[in-house]
Amino acid sequence: MNRYPVWKYVIIVIALVVAGLYALPNFFGESPAVQVSAAKPLVKVDVGTLTLVEGALKTAGITPDMVALDGNSIKVRLLDTDTQLKAKDVIQRALVPDAGNPGYVVALNLLSRSPAWLTALNASPMYLGLDLRGGVHFMLQVDMQAALTKRAESLSGDLRTSLREKNIRHSGINRVSQTIEVKFRDAATLEAAKVVIEDQFADLQTVDAAEGVEFKLTASIKPEAARRIQDQALKQNITTLHNRINELGVAEPVIQQQGLDRIVVQLPGVQDTAKAKDILGRTATLEVRMVDESTEARAAELGAGVVPFGSERYLERNGQAVIVKKQVILTGENLTDAQPGFDSQTQEPTVNLNLDAKGTRIFRDVTRENVGKRMAILLFEKGRGEVVTAPVIRTEIGGGRVQISGRMTTTEANDTALLLRAGSLAAPMEIIEETTIGPSLGAENIAKGFNSVTWGFVAVAIFMCLYYMLFGVFSSIALAFNLLLLVAVLSMLQATLTLPGMAAMALVLGMAIDANVLINERIREELRAGASPQAAIHTGYERAWATIFDSNITTMIAGLALLAFGSGPVRGFAVVHVLGILTSMFSGVFFSRGVVNFWYGRKNRLKSVSIGTIWRPDTGTALKAGQ
Repeated sequence: MNRYPVWKYVIIVIALVVAGLYALPNFFGESPAVQVSAAKPLVKVDVGTLTLVEGALKTAGITPDMVALDGNSIKVRLLDTDTQLKAKDVIQRALVPDAGNPGYVVALNLLSRSPAWLTALNASPMYLGLDLRGGVHFMLQVDMQAALTKRAESLSGDLRTSLREKNIRHSGINRVSQTIEVKFRDAATLEAAKVVIEDQFADLQTVDAAEGVEFKLTASIKPEAARRIQDQALKQNITTLHNRINELGVAEPVIQQQGLDRIVVQLPGVQDTAKAKDILGRTATLEVRMVDESTEARAAELGAGVVPFGSERYLERNGQAVIVKKQVILTGENLTDAQPGFDSQTQEPTVNLNLDAKGTRIFRDVTRENVGKRMAILLFEKGRGEVVTAPVIRTEIGGGRVQISGRMTTTEANDTALLLRAGSLAAPMEIIEETTIGPSLGAENIAKGFNSVTWGFVAVAIFMCLYYMLFGVFSSIALAFNLLLLVAVLSMLQATLTLPGMAAMALVLGMAIDANVLINERIREELRAGASPQAAIHTGYERAWATIFDSNITTMIAGLALLAFGSGPVRGFAVVHVLGILTSMFSGVFFSRGVVNFWYGRKNRLKSVSIGTIWRPDTGTALKAGQ
């Protein structure tokens, strides 16, 4: 009656082993570290950089705990904070000789102390939130008026092109703040222009009035279009920040919208506020320009002449100078996608670009007029421009699909596509709030949270053991397994644990033991009714399950609502809360019954069970459990 088949015990053992393995990395803690990443799009972090870092540390007499190349960054794990600060200065001097033009970002960070064999099993500790790990918090204000002005400028250029294509003459187009003013000499031309705007510019609304002998048409962005532009600008800025911050390798950065025009950025583990600001400022702007093919420009490329008027000098990734014209043909706003690929004829690595409608039209006209000439694609960061590639235009390119090829490896094609996709900020931003949480405060929060969970567990376990005797011990074992399983699941999902998450853990302990209380009391009721111990155990678990399921489902619905509609700390609480309910249902029923069955199920003639004092309400007398 109360015996589990072997396969159920196998499931319990497997769950116990897996939970133990994946929860184990959380007990090793973190070490101070230094992380090196590229500060420019064309700077590589590779084995050569790793050798430079190791050499600099060896020369300075610093013995790191670990130095490893991890993706696009180098991570140096050290023994203490003092050594960390010294190592950062040493690496900074070795890799960044010119502080005004840094090629690398050298930042303070924290890394797990987990041994290699655990890492090989993909067992990693939970990510810790800003309040537990320390780090930096920024609130950025997006200049929405600048986004609207930028859009008005773009619409102004599009309108000028459309009127020219329709052969509608005007006396001038001027952008005044976020409005576009167009003057016409007669009313018929004005009406023709209004038809064009109505057909091709759904985002604009117009007002016309006579102005002396001329007619003035004033176009402004519709309110609903303005809201959409602002929303798109905010989303593009968030995407761009994600692309840049991910290059630094920050574990679980938080980049999310707050309100209508603000973005919250949290970088756990990053202690250097100046470097964090530097990372946020790394937003690239893409420009397409024509290469200056004049004799003077060729001489300037070789360093034997002066850059011609109307042109500028930039460097390619191989260090070769290129003289490009100042006139910008296209910007990153006209680029919708960039993917690496291969040329179908030569099988050379290529970068395939997709342009929007405006970009397609401009690119078709420019390439038709400049066959045989070079076109440069430049990437600007912090006011410094670099030539990503400068291919020769072979033929007119239409259809919005552009292929860049020549002198590129597969890796370079992938990198170039990534850089071009990263895009630029749709609107400028400024930091209006910044907070630095030191690792000492984070460690203090961890200690407080750990103590609350530990003492909560101890208090519950003592009460259960005193009130339910041996069944209380079984319940405490199930509760410990639930806590272990919850930590393991959070680690496997690489969820971010915050201080509210720790509060949810303490709450889960109280909720998890509730299932065992229901089961134990149901067993007592069966014993009071005169059932045999084995029958009481069986019936207690069977009949308590429906109540446990109902109560947990209703609680989970509330948790899912918090998860769906909450944000920030509320979501952190909800994640642990929901996962805790799932693990408590497994541990409180399946695991605890397995322990009870293992202890009592093999006894054929069971006369009593240790479940505390059983009171008969009709007589008020206390009976020994099982009688």
